[in-house]
Amino acid sequence: MKTEKNYDFIRRREIIHRPRRRDFVRHPGTTEIELDSSWRITVPANAVDCILRAARDFQDYLFTSMDISVIIEKTKKNVSTLPDKTVLFAWDKTITKGFVIEVSSGGISLRAGTIRGILQSSIYLEDMMNLANAPFVITGTHRITPRLVCREVHSGRGIDDFPDSELNLILHAGYDTIVVFVKGIDLTSRGYCDLNSLIERAAAYGLDTALYNYMEAYKHPDDPDAEAFYDDVFGEFFRHVHGVKYFSLCGESLEFPSHDPATTGKPFSQSITDGIPDPRPSPGWYPCEDYPRYLRLIEQVIHRAAPDVQLSFSSYNWGYAPFELRKKFLAVYPEHYVLRMPFENFKMIKRNGLSCPIMDYTISQPEPGYYFESEAEEAHRHGIPLEVISNTAGATWDFGTIPYVPAPYLWIRRLRALNFALEKWKVNRYYETHHYGWQPNVVTELCKRYFVNPQNNDLEDLLDKLAVVDYGREAAPYILKTWQLWSDAMEHYVASNEDQYGPWRVGPAYPFIFQPNITRTMGGKEIRFPTSSHAHFGYRIIKTLYQPYENENQSPGPMRYPVELKELAMMLAIWNDGLKTAETAISVTPRAKRDNAKRLAALGRFIRNSIITVIHIKEWWLANVALLGTPERQPALHHLDKLEKIASAEIDNARDTIPAVECDSRLGWEPSMEYVCDKWHLEWKIRQVKSMLTEIETYRKIIKL
Repeated sequence: MKTEKNYDFIRRREIIHRPRRRDFVRHPGTTEIELDSSWRITVPANAVDCILRAARDFQDYLFTSMDISVIIEKTKKNVSTLPDKTVLFAWDKTITKGFVIEVSSGGISLRAGTIRGILQSSIYLEDMMNLANAPFVITGTHRITPRLVCREVHSGRGIDDFPDSELNLILHAGYDTIVVFVKGIDLTSRGYCDLNSLIERAAAYGLDTALYNYMEAYKHPDDPDAEAFYDDVFGEFFRHVHGVKYFSLCGESLEFPSHDPATTGKPFSQSITDGIPDPRPSPGWYPCEDYPRYLRLIEQVIHRAAPDVQLSFSSYNWGYAPFELRKKFLAVYPEHYVLRMPFENFKMIKRNGLSCPIMDYTISQPEPGYYFESEAEEAHRHGIPLEVISNTAGATWDFGTIPYVPAPYLWIRRLRALNFALEKWKVNRYYETHHYGWQPNVVTELCKRYFVNPQNNDLEDLLDKLAVVDYGREAAPYILKTWQLWSDAMEHYVASNEDQYGPWRVGPAYPFIFQPNITRTMGGKEIRFPTSSHAHFGYRIIKTLYQPYENENQSPGPMRYPVELKELAMMLAIWNDGLKTAETAISVTPRAKRDNAKRLAALGRFIRNSIITVIHIKEWWLANVALLGTPERQPALHHLDKLEKIASAEIDNARDTIPAVECDSRLGWEPSMEYVCDKWHLEWKIRQVKSMLTEIETYRKIIKL
């Protein structure tokens, strides 16, 4: 396996059909038929574009993945009976959602009445063959009606980057809606973008388009010129951009000058008077009593220009608020908005009697907490349509620069908990990844089959089959054991703000800053993390001076850290057991699939070393605090010895991570930050720690004065 360079993973993403997936030892079972080169694909003489696209895609799949060459032919007239050994695509306007596949010993017919249904039907055939590891299809009638209204996903190759190859990959992964950040007319986070062209290209792949708002509208809805002001922002946008299915709003990216006295009435960055911070929340982080009027006026100007756009609003930013306050907001919630909520955020975890709530997206807690359950129950009672931030593309803020969290048994629990919410409160719209994007992985495969086909409920059995598909029969038991151990390890994960905005987000390239300030310029100790100038967020979402970010619902850091260190030690031990098993699997994985096993082991090593970094940084902070509070020389020198030992171990940890990121260039990268833990950044981290060690030596001299 050759060493990868930065962005090589994008080339792998562009491969829709993996080569050599066929197991030639297998023979069809009694309920299966086998396709071979004597078959043909047939389309109507006047076939619409989506049928031709589906037929060509399926032809390529058979050739590339199953070593079968078949022709595509057009019928000269309507076909009343299915010819032998024919895969027939047909438009059926009576099927308004999903598709129907009829499989007999003589042939296969695929019918749907939508572009999405036609395209998904052939992908469903591909998925059946992939699970069979052969061109075998189960006979009978397969009527597939997806569980969900929509499955939204950001690009996985770069923020707001949607070439046709990405659209095709998204379609094959089972998603139905792309998400684009918009800052203005034809303006996304990447700069200029012909939005109408993108929307049309996505539609050709059966994909809807959702726009995530970053346009500002800082005007109170009661101001006399508010409607005209909002119309200049949102109305003008939708008079230019057409075909948008969903438009999403979020408090933190849509602040306004609220009159609610419980808030500052100012943006969070300006909530300061004469240098004194205002302790009240800013309007984007609080269910202001006038926020519903704000949303209604925005809806009014948008629907005047584009009546069919479906609006949604995320209450994510005030999930911490008491239920009674949230109830008041929901009681007057605008009727034309979907309500979007995170699933696990704000869930309270008790460790040794301490409060350790979930601060941001994580799979370590696969079931929801009180915030989601209470919000969903109350909103459902008011008839408000609901959407969940599910993160079911497999990525979270658990580890900010990895393709997915390889803990599928926890994801299975998440899927079942989500299905409970679907049945109880009709939570049938999923925002499946934030700007950290997605990568094809075992979690996306589980989700696709679960959401597209409601009959797929035996997820453990499905996971067993997926292990065979990607790693082979001999390696599958090792892979399943690895996944079980890593799922167990994740239950000891620590989801605090300082960790998820620091070492968990960056990985082993996270810097270690010596907190005593030896300075002639009186500068601060926080350093700017080096990121690309074109990155959407870049260094702005990385906090380098590690310290507890306290929260009114959370026990203080100095009390939490000793308990969290014990949890992380258990996490590390279990993770290491899984990593050893993953490394063992490499030697028994078939050559054609061995790169999959090597990348899984590299992912495991990257995460293992991230755990080590988080352990080290907590020990580092405790030792720095102890040093700053020590008035005597010998204890202070002892703390310096401890800091030097931690620093040396962390240099070794960074070096040990380099082979992992060279094995898989997706490691260390995130769409909105770009690379923050590639080889260059790991070497930068080593230089930073060595430079910091000179500060420690200087401080040692100061102590001895």
